[in-house]
Amino acid sequence: MSKKHFFLFMLSAAGSSALFAQSSDTSGRRLDEVVVTATKFPVKQSLTGKVLTVITKEQLEKSAGKQLTEVLNTQAGVFVAGSQGPLGSTQTVFLQGASGGKTLILIDGIPAYDPSGIATSFDLNLINTDQVERVEILKGSQSTLYGSDAVAGVINIITRKGGNKPVNLSAHLSGGSYGTFKGSAGIDGKIKNTSYNVMYTHLRSDGISSAYDSSHKSHYDNDGFSENLVMVNVGQKISDALNLRGNFQYNQYDNDLDAGGYKDDKLYTTTNKNTQAGIGADYTILHSAVHFNYNYNTVTRSYLDDSATLITQGGSFSKSKFTGTSHYLELYTNIGISRHLDLLGGVDYRNQRINETSLYISQYYAPPLSVLSPDSAKVRQFAAYVSAIVKNMGGFNFEVGGRYNSFNRYGDVFTYSINPSYLINSRVKIFANLSSGFSAPTLYQLYSEYRNPSGDLKPERTTSVETGIQYNFSPFNIRALYFHRNTRDNIIFYTDANYTSWYMNLNKQQDQGAELEASYRIDRWSFSGNYTYTTGKVTTPVNGKDTTYNNLYRRPKNAVNLSAGFQATSKLFLSTALRTTGKRIESVFGGAPVNIDSYYTLDAYAEYKVTSFLKVFADGKNLTNQQFFDIPGYSTKKFNFMAGVSLRW
Repeated sequence: MSKKHFFLFMLSAAGSSALFAQSSDTSGRRLDEVVVTATKFPVKQSLTGKVLTVITKEQLEKSAGKQLTEVLNTQAGVFVAGSQGPLGSTQTVFLQGASGGKTLILIDGIPAYDPSGIATSFDLNLINTDQVERVEILKGSQSTLYGSDAVAGVINIITRKGGNKPVNLSAHLSGGSYGTFKGSAGIDGKIKNTSYNVMYTHLRSDGISSAYDSSHKSHYDNDGFSENLVMVNVGQKISDALNLRGNFQYNQYDNDLDAGGYKDDKLYTTTNKNTQAGIGADYTILHSAVHFNYNYNTVTRSYLDDSATLITQGGSFSKSKFTGTSHYLELYTNIGISRHLDLLGGVDYRNQRINETSLYISQYYAPPLSVLSPDSAKVRQFAAYVSAIVKNMGGFNFEVGGRYNSFNRYGDVFTYSINPSYLINSRVKIFANLSSGFSAPTLYQLYSEYRNPSGDLKPERTTSVETGIQYNFSPFNIRALYFHRNTRDNIIFYTDANYTSWYMNLNKQQDQGAELEASYRIDRWSFSGNYTYTTGKVTTPVNGKDTTYNNLYRRPKNAVNLSAGFQATSKLFLSTALRTTGKRIESVFGGAPVNIDSYYTLDAYAEYKVTSFLKVFADGKNLTNQQFFDIPGYSTKKFNFMAGVSLRW
C-alpha cells in the first residue's frame, strides 16, 4: 500500500464525514436494499462501503426489447462496445476505464470464463435478458473475494429461480426490425420442499452487415443470427438448516461474420456453444452459514471461412476450433459473531484448460496446422480468503479482508481490501475503499505460438481507490464518487524489429474518473440520470525513456444517460431515454490513433397490461436514426424496434 494511496484514502473518508455530519433521520429505499455480491452473503447496502449498483427485476421487465448488454450500457461507469451492433457482435465490457477482460462476469455468484480466448472474458451473447432476475454491479477491485480479472469490478448476473405457487407458466413472443424474432417459454414453481425453474428461449435475426459499407454501393450481405438457450434451476430443502441447489444451462448461437472493418465476407460463419452445470449446498446454523459450490463450464467457438474456390482471386480457406473448459470448487462460511461483527472465510480451487486447432490456406501461404492440447495448455489455482465486517457501530461500518492465491505457473499473489463507511441519520452514506487486484495471464498468452520466449508472464497487479457520498431520502437518491486505479506489469503484445511477436510485461497504467447518479420519483413520474467521466494513460519505455499517452481506446471520456418514466394509468407505462457518448480514439497498428465521433441515441418504451397476466409492449431504439460507430468500420443499428407480448399465469 503506497503512502500516496493511504493518504488519499484517509483524507477522503475523514473529510467527507466531517462535511456531511448534519443530516436527518429518514431512511431511503436504496440504502435498505439487500444485496449479496458485496460480501458473498445478504447485507443491506447501508452496511457496506463498496460501490454497488442494482438493475432490478422491474427494470429488466421494462427492457423486454433489449439485450442484456444494452441494459448494462445505460449504467454509470459501464460502456459495452458492440452492444448496439448486430446480434452476435463481440461485446467488450469496459468498467471504470479498465480494458476488456478486466471485469469479471459472475453467474449466480460463480465466476464465468471463456478460457480459450486471448482474454478470458465471458461472451454475454450467451445470456438472454429473459433468464435474468436481477444484476448487481460491484465496482472497484474485487480480487480479494473473487480472484483474477476482478480488477475493475464484477457483474453478478442472478438468474431466475422458482416461484411461490406450485406451477407458474410464462411465455414471451416478440418481433421487430431486421427480421428479428424472439420466443421463450418457461415453467417454474414450488412443490412442497422443491423449487424449480425451466426456460427455453429462441432468438433469430436476418441482421445487418457487420462490416460498414462506406461507399453504400458494394451491397454487403446481411449477417444473420440464430440462438437457442435452455436453463434449469432446481432447489431442494432437506431440512430447516440444509438446502441443496442444482443448475444447468446450454446455449448455442450461429452467426455470420465479415472479414473486418469496411470489408465484407459472404462465406464466413461461426458457431458458439456454452454448457454450464453446477451443484451447491447451504447449511445454516443460527446467524452463520456454510456454502459449497461446484461449477463446470465449457465454451466452444468454431469458425469457418470457405472461400477456397476464390483463392486465385485472393480468397482463402480457414477453419478453427477453440474449446475452453473450467472447473470451479468453493467452500466458504459467514459467521455472525454478534450484531456488530461478521466473519467471512473460504477457499476455492480453479482448473482451466484449452484445446485449439487452426488451419489456414491461401494462394501464397499455407502454414501447418496449429494445435494447442489440453494436456499441456492448462493452469491450476488455489486460493484462501478471509474478511471481517464491523457494522452498526453508531453509523460506522468497516470491512477488511485479504486473499492468498497460488498458481502452478506464475507463483503466488496476495490481495487486500479495506472498506470503511459511515451512515449519518440513515440518509447519508460516506464511503472510501482501498483495494488491490490482479489479472492472471491467459492460457493463450502462456501457451500459444506468441508465448514469452524468456519465461512465464507475471500477473498484472492493481491498486485502486474509490471514495464518495450517497444521499438517500425517499423519493430522492444521489451518489457521487471518484475512482483511481494504478496497474503495473501490464501484459502487452510486443513485436520486435524482425517482426517476431510475443506477450510480455512492460507497461504501467493509470485510470481515474468520476461518476454522478441521481433518481427521483414523484406521483406517477420517475426520473433517473448518470454522468461518467473517465481518463487514463499508459507509461511505456521507448528507447530507454518513459513515454506516456492516452490509451483508453474505444472508451468515452464523457458519457451521459437520462431517462423519464410515466405511469399514465394503472395499466399503461411510458418511458423515454437519452444516451450521449463522447469522443473516443481507436488504435491503429503502426500509426497514430484515429478519432471516433461522439453520438447520441434516443429510445422510447411503452407497455400495457391487458390483464393481470398479459402484457403487450413496444420498444423503439435510436428513434432519430443516427449513424454512429463504437468501432470504426463496423456497423451499428440505426432506427430499430421490438414489439411483442408477455404472459405469466
